[in-house]
Amino acid sequence: MTVGRGGKRGKTSGRGTKGQKARAGHKIRPELRDFIKRLPKLRGRGKNSFQSFQKEVFPVKLGDLEKSYKDGEKVTPSTLSERGIIRRTISGGSPRVKILSEGDLTKKLIIKGCAISLIAREKIVEK
Repeated sequence: MTVGRGGKRGKTSGRGTKGQKARAGHKIRPELRDFIKRLPKLRGRGKNSFQSFQKEVFPVKLGDLEKSYKDGEKVTPSTLSERGIIRRTISGGSPRVKILSEGDLTKKLIIKGCAISLIAREKIVEK
């Protein structure tokens, strides 16, 4: 005749035998959490998650425009890259350009598709 264990929470206390689940303070991470933690790398950003998505902005000085353009010519990102003042981006397309106030401008130019700093705008409007 065998004697039963008796009681409701004896010996293994309802945890079965051995293994991680039987130990005190056991924690098993949910499977879903592992997948969520992998998402940034699956998206391809990983370690560089704080890199900017914005395109690079090329600065251009007023002095460079003075040297490279004649009176009344049109200044655009494409003409700037043709004349070698800025370099084209790897992705192609027209690069973003910002005109800065360094140097002086004596010619009247038509500027399109470029951002202009406030002081540079004042110098350009004077002419």
